[in-house]
Amino acid sequence: MTASSPKILVAEDESSLRDFICRNLAARGFVVIAAVDGHEALVFWEREQPDLLILDVMMPRLDGLEVCAHVRRRSLVPILVLTALDAESDKVAALDLGADDYLTKPFGVEELLARVRANLRRAAWAVMPPPRGPQRYGELEIDDDTRTVVVRGEAVRFTPTEYALLVYLIANRHRIVAHHTLLQAIWGENYHNEVEYLRVFVARLRRKIERDPANPQYLITEPGVGYRFVVGNM
Repeated sequence: MTASSPKILVAEDESSLRDFICRNLAARGFVVIAAVDGHEALVFWEREQPDLLILDVMMPRLDGLEVCAHVRRRSLVPILVLTALDAESDKVAALDLGADDYLTKPFGVEELLARVRANLRRAAWAVMPPPRGPQRYGELEIDDDTRTVVVRGEAVRFTPTEYALLVYLIANRHRIVAHHTLLQAIWGENYHNEVEYLRVFVARLRRKIERDPANPQYLITEPGVGYRFVVGNM
């Protein structure tokens, strides 16, 4: 990679794992910044403005979830959370606080690299649709040229993952899109069964675009199958 290689902040208090992650990322040409706890992670994030954060959940001073919540209030930078807990509730908690992805310990180098590349790819808008100007779908106006979304006349901020999911569902509007198809299209080919990602991100989208998220008119759940974006006569 060149001087413009992505900069990755790794916050992990376990020295052996931190060294393992940093060494392997650096070997692939990434610029790596290492933090030993959550407080140091916030200091480095403010100073270095990395392209991706990798945060361990269990850290001293500030844990990874607290760091994630703090960063997400001010930035759309992709966040990958590391957890030793395989409970779905812990993963959902991380996603609810704004994480884009999680990785359960122990993990291998290739799995780590795949997740890193997938998150950086989404953040960089690797798949760029042809310019076509603002498009209206009911009360939503989406401009792919500027990556902006206006909902009922007000601009709304979306993370790269949220935006990619919304645009994909709109591109397939009125059709049921299966869980597996969405995971592969938005998160990448290494994602297969992480249905909790979809539940959390669809809930986040509903909070941003629906008048009543509990009774959605755009993002419809097809139980056990997938989701469907519907534009009615409005």
